[in-house]
Amino acid sequence: MEQSEFIYKRRLAVKKWKLVLTQGLLAGSLASAFSTAVLALTGRREAGSAAAPLNAVSHWYWGDEAFDRQDADLGHTAVGYLTHHSAAIFWATVYAALASQKPASRTTPGVLLGAAATSATAYLADFKLTPHRFTPGYEHRLSTAALVAVHAALAVGLAAGALALRDQYADEEEPEDQEPEEPEPRIVRHVRAGNI
Repeated sequence: MEQSEFIYKRRLAVKKWKLVLTQGLLAGSLASAFSTAVLALTGRREAGSAAAPLNAVSHWYWGDEAFDRQDADLGHTAVGYLTHHSAAIFWATVYAALASQKPASRTTPGVLLGAAATSATAYLADFKLTPHRFTPGYEHRLSTAALVAVHAALAVGLAAGALALRDQYADEEEPEDQEPEEPEPRIVRHVRAGNI
């Protein structure tokens, strides 16, 4: 591989990863906002407190006493929200990295399917594969139907972020039949710039 081709491919990879991380932040933030809204609504209805599900998320730090916290407070609710938000960004970044590899996954059906699959994978990982201390915690305060609604909201946020940025991936695609341009010799650049 020639040096110019290597540099071209490296720049393309850096641009693609910047876009993946941008999508991870945007889609993760949307997924967090949408699912947090569902947590608050279902928490108010089922647990008697909009803060209770987010407080429960903080159980990884505070222990099982976090499951019984009803009122919003900085220690439990903020830690719970930041934990939930971070997890949403993690899953959005995983989704963006996988989707960036296949153009078909950036079509509308591909985005919707990918977001649903990512949310389902998060559900499986959170409730079937994760040790008790690191589960989301809100499953102790909400019904199964509410958990499904939370993960559906997560999928909607993932899809919204992916759809918002999908056109930018077209700019990053490597043309398959186009070779990278050879840089001009230094002397030619100097002549064109008027230095010689």
